[in-house]
Amino acid sequence: MNVNWQGVYPAVTTQFHDDDSINFKATAAMIDNLINEGVHGIIVLGTVGENCSLRSEEKRQVLAMAKEVVGARVPLLTGVAETTTQFAIEFVADAQAAGVDGLMVLPGMVYRSTEREAIDHYQRIARSTQLPIMIYNNPVTYGVDVSIAGMHTLALEPNIVSVKEATEDTRRITELLSAFGERFVVFGGVDDIALESLMLGATGWISGLTNVFPRESVAIYQLAQQGRYEEARELWQWFLPLLRLDTIPTLVQCIKYAEQLAGRGSERTRAPRLPLTTEQKAEVERLYNTAIANRIDLSKYNLD
Repeated sequence: MNVNWQGVYPAVTTQFHDDDSINFKATAAMIDNLINEGVHGIIVLGTVGENCSLRSEEKRQVLAMAKEVVGARVPLLTGVAETTTQFAIEFVADAQAAGVDGLMVLPGMVYRSTEREAIDHYQRIARSTQLPIMIYNNPVTYGVDVSIAGMHTLALEPNIVSVKEATEDTRRITELLSAFGERFVVFGGVDDIALESLMLGATGWISGLTNVFPRESVAIYQLAQQGRYEEARELWQWFLPLLRLDTIPTLVQCIKYAEQLAGRGSERTRAPRLPLTTEQKAEVERLYNTAIANRIDLSKYNLD
């Protein structure tokens, strides 16, 4: 399929009012701002978007809103995170009707699948739609690793075109490229090893902290693509302490609180996620304030 996914794709947050209803206006403004600041694609309803905390109708509403905001400016992908394969297939039909450009498919939620079960899940979803699919391989969080052998099976599905690789093992990037060449578009899926993933050949980066610092994220990607690794490393070292927040259980709360500190959103999440404790907030605020105090002037890189 004709997929040219590349660059920095923020996994955007879903914004809520104080009564826990979705703040569509704030979410739309956030997406629009990210595109205007140079991101290359948008992913809604991922983990950071609290997919599993939304009702089916709310998900359809988020998709409709996102499509209206994004238009044809950048690719729009949606996370697919359902408890059963059939529910995922039904959601995919909704996503296709909403006009999204692709799917980021997670394993079945709640039940921890074996690799064989995860492969079957992905196959059934792929065969239910014409949309291009990105496999989200995250064994740390979801307990199942689709191996290189498993990817050989999934390579037989023509619309499985991409992998968000989040094993936390950068060797997997090289293994994928060695085994499949250009068959799959490979995205780095762990914020704090994104630069290493790009240097090893990943063509994209799916990020949570890009919601807070989109211009810096795009600059890191551009510098890496141009082989300007020393300059990329300077910016990376500045960003890395914040990027670590993407790798802990409270990543959604941390990212949303950092968005609030930056005036880009609200910290509010839906239960069972609770607000950060006073101590946790103080640590996020310390990291954010340090980043602001030492923020690098991006004009020095002459990237425009």
